[in-house]
Amino acid sequence: MALHLQLSTPSSTISSPVSKHDFARRVINFNSHVNLRFKCFSIPVKYEPIVPRRSEHYQYQPTIWDYDFVESLQSNFAGETYMDRMEKREKDVRLMLEKAATPLAKLELIDAVQRLGMSYLFEEEIKRSLENIYDERHIDSWKKDNLHATALSFRLFRQYGFQVFQDVFDEYRHAKGDFQESVIEDIKGMLSLYEAAHVMSKGEQALEDATVFTTKYLKLALSSGNNSLHPNIANQVSHSLEIPLHWRMQRAEAKWFIDAYEKEKDANPTLLELAKLNFNMVQATHQVDLRNLSRWWRNLGVANKLNFARDRLVESFLWSMGIAVEPQYGRCREWLTKVMNFVLIIDDIYDVYGSLDELELFTEVVERWDTKGMEKLPYYMKICFLALYNTTNEMAFETLKDQGWDILPYLTKSWANFIKAMLVEAKWCNKGYTPSLEEYLENGWLSSSGSVFLVHAFFATKQNIKTDVLQALEDNHNLLYCASMMFRLSNDLATSSAELERGDVASSIHCYMREKNASEMDAREHVRGLIKDTWKKMNGSICDSPFDLPFINMALNLARTSLFIYQYGDGLGVEDTKSKDHVMSLIVNPVQTETHKENSVNNFSVV
Repeated sequence: MALHLQLSTPSSTISSPVSKHDFARRVINFNSHVNLRFKCFSIPVKYEPIVPRRSEHYQYQPTIWDYDFVESLQSNFAGETYMDRMEKREKDVRLMLEKAATPLAKLELIDAVQRLGMSYLFEEEIKRSLENIYDERHIDSWKKDNLHATALSFRLFRQYGFQVFQDVFDEYRHAKGDFQESVIEDIKGMLSLYEAAHVMSKGEQALEDATVFTTKYLKLALSSGNNSLHPNIANQVSHSLEIPLHWRMQRAEAKWFIDAYEKEKDANPTLLELAKLNFNMVQATHQVDLRNLSRWWRNLGVANKLNFARDRLVESFLWSMGIAVEPQYGRCREWLTKVMNFVLIIDDIYDVYGSLDELELFTEVVERWDTKGMEKLPYYMKICFLALYNTTNEMAFETLKDQGWDILPYLTKSWANFIKAMLVEAKWCNKGYTPSLEEYLENGWLSSSGSVFLVHAFFATKQNIKTDVLQALEDNHNLLYCASMMFRLSNDLATSSAELERGDVASSIHCYMREKNASEMDAREHVRGLIKDTWKKMNGSICDSPFDLPFINMALNLARTSLFIYQYGDGLGVEDTKSKDHVMSLIVNPVQTETHKENSVNNFSVV
């Protein structure tokens, strides 16, 4: 029962809630000064029990990004002047693609366009060029005895879904299968072979051998101080050995390759100018997207109410940009940024804040997708669920209105699967149970949230919706499974130490250490091997996929972005120097151009 004390004075009436003890004290204090009358009545008060939270001992840092700064981002490359210049340069490059003198020259131009981040501008031209070269591949004098040409054509054909076999490299191997020593001096060819080998599928031993062979001799070429190795080539070799091209986040690769290409003596100035204009104009689009999302996030107000969870809007946008970089995918970036914000909150609820009883209730409510069940939830979970519920329903309504498809069952199922997997991990932690690595990964690919991202990405980009495609989406086709597994494994490599610190018992690192009685170093090496195996499986799944190429690339980009974000540590949990540098480089600062020297933004507000 709550008591209300009503104090009457000649000039005013004051009403305020008090406890029973305060009530008696106030009667004594005020009895001699005022005319006192009081009444007591009952009002329902819901008391939430005090629950011990792991977040009391482990808390994430607040965001380093000032949202006023984020919402002030503006590019000078959004005007008609730059658009006109870009259109002229696009025409020039189209002519270059059409007039390329040889198949190799055309392939090298396609490769440069792709690495400079501009393939979306020339999709039809690239597809037509590759089809023509593929159809005439029996006329292969242009690549005979040319390892670079053989490897480059192999990689590009596979990346665009053409069927080519590993036996194209047989002429560079001995009868017993080893690669010929004569190719060791061909650094350009070796580098191309190294990159081509990473589009391998499971069971392709020749490409496995090529990876080992090229890695060994490219490292030797760098370490020997070979004077004949040009600095630009050495830079590219070092870059590729760190992470192969097929595994790299495309936007970051474009920024890096613009700088590397500019240093080449035979760099095409038209291509370079277009690359810089394109990078900066796409960045201008991204800045508009981020400004709008920042306003949405602030207005939603969830971060203020749930301050135990990570507030990582800017990094979430960087993540979505890695998956859907092209400017026409603004809605996809919007949806994926929102998804990532909720994934982080829910992950923190299950990992560091919620009690097991609360988590079971929350899981049930999400699975039923019904606001009626919210009554049982504690306040912080009500805030989270209702925000998720409204945001997801709004996405579904948007698609129903625009395309006539009711996608809500697919979106809600992806959330339910993710959250049920999170509950499994929470129960393991509660029991102090360490699963086997196999058991952990059977659940872990779902708890990574990768399938949530890809289901939303599919519908956000207006893919070709057909029965077999929807079935593959619902059945978690290997493309989705492998991309999600890559997310899980790269996350574990970066976050396992912090998770052990806060008491989590399940990560692929820890599970392998416990199961095999192995050192952390050995466990990490094993997980890196699993990443390589997963790439092979994902490469193989491209050919039997019913999905269109844009969605296939998004699944690949999810894997690439996972490796990028977690390459130097937990890029979402801890906004360290690398994470900040990525944002400044890819979202804030434009590429310098000859005709317009920009003053790069080097400072930002820190909370």
